[in-house]
Amino acid sequence: MVSKIHGLLGLSAKAGKVMSGTDMVLEGIVKKKVKLLVIASDASAKTIKNMEFTCEKYNIELIVFGTIDDNSRAIGKENRAVIGVTDDNLAQAILKQFHGGV
Repeated sequence: MVSKIHGLLGLSAKAGKVMSGTDMVLEGIVKKKVKLLVIASDASAKTIKNMEFTCEKYNIELIVFGTIDDNSRAIGKENRAVIGVTDDNLAQAILKQFHGGV
């Protein structure tokens, strides 16, 4: 499961369909560009709480998955705790894998 989701995150990044970093992702959420938010499990409690609140407010799906290092490596960046996927189809594919889909 882990490698497939990281593969989909990498594919999303190559397609230019991700935003990363807290500030950029928050801006994307407000502008209704983000379809799925992926937060690293080792992100700070404050970051997770703030993102959960914002996602609830804007009705955006959120998953806590992977580590900062693994998720950052998947999208070719460094030290990214928060990743926003901006494509509906890629977001749905990631959610399907996250919830145990084939």
